[in-house]
Amino acid sequence: MQTFLSAAEREFIRDHLTNDVRGLLLRKNLAGLDLKRLVAQIASRQKAREKLPTWYANDALIFPPALSVEQASSERTAHYKALLVSGNVLLDLTGGMGVDTWAFAQRVGQVIYVERNAELAKVSAYNLTQLGVANVTVYPTDGLSLLDNEASDWLTEPADWIYLDPHRRDEQGGKVIRLEDCEPDLSKAQTISRLLKKANQVLLKTSPLLDIDATVRQLNGAVDAVHVVAVQGEVKEVLFVLGKQNISLEAVQIQAVNLLPDRTVRMAFRWYEERTANVSFGDPQQYIYEPNAAVLKAGAFRLVAERFELTKLAPNSHLYTSNVLRTDFPGRVFRLQAVLKPDVKTLKTEVPALKANLTVRNFPQSVAELRKKLNLREGGDIYILATTLLNTDKRLLITRKVESAH
Repeated sequence: MQTFLSAAEREFIRDHLTNDVRGLLLRKNLAGLDLKRLVAQIASRQKAREKLPTWYANDALIFPPALSVEQASSERTAHYKALLVSGNVLLDLTGGMGVDTWAFAQRVGQVIYVERNAELAKVSAYNLTQLGVANVTVYPTDGLSLLDNEASDWLTEPADWIYLDPHRRDEQGGKVIRLEDCEPDLSKAQTISRLLKKANQVLLKTSPLLDIDATVRQLNGAVDAVHVVAVQGEVKEVLFVLGKQNISLEAVQIQAVNLLPDRTVRMAFRWYEERTANVSFGDPQQYIYEPNAAVLKAGAFRLVAERFELTKLAPNSHLYTSNVLRTDFPGRVFRLQAVLKPDVKTLKTEVPALKANLTVRNFPQSVAELRKKLNLREGGDIYILATTLLNTDKRLLITRKVESAH
């Protein structure tokens, strides 16, 4: 892949950055320009517009194929990961597009970027230079193999950190989730031991669908902390911080983090706190609370009730209630208007236009099924939470959002 864009190529990309790429491919080839290459650049940039705004805005950068852009961290999550590390040397053993490397380089003295795809490594090296990064060394090789190369001068003593984002696609290109299905396989105790001989700590990025409790047990005492990272309510990454001291399961710290445009909402706890939390159950009161996706993924189902002095609607209905407003709650807060049976005739008494936002929590029907049954249109300022109450009744909670909540 050519790591250079001429002035004419940059101009073409700028002029057509928002165009339909399929239409661009039907144009006649322009003299001196490789149309197919430039359209591929535009397609990759379009995928990066919201995810990588700094990279998108830099017209000197060469973008790898769209799949690499899809697999790369977003700027928001990369900067969050960078806040977790410090020191003199970090080894990024699965460098990829280089977004995480770029963020780490702003926090650590020296970053070693390793990527076994030589073309991708070449492009990343060029891009990091264009982004003003001068403290990254690029190795186009396999990360774990490089660790065994004792001749490397930076391996004379353990690094401060190793970062790994294992490849999460199978031979057919399908996504995988479990550690043992990824490459490299971090479920093997000998692999973790090998990493911790070369670094004081390891930061491991995993699928947002990974079972956290099962993975902590699988890593058998190596986990210091878990970070569940959501961006505007959608979980993007589950991060594991691994260390050399054997940590009991009960002492593992869990951080549920929701990155919003204007602030970061956090809920931190230790594993034992969720297991020992006291929670009461009861019927809906004046306010209804729905935890954000990071809190739910972190599994703080009981603790969120205890910590914010809320009543839980039912053991498996992860909705909470109170008569006193808690604006510091990590999630959405609603003011309750009515509790209704889930049928159209009853719903029309409170929502005559049959237009509302619909969420399902512990309810036998999906959003699509229930919306069809109720003949409900989407939108407006009414929020319907379909759930099961403590007495097993299926009910619709008719609410309006409290805008000052997290």
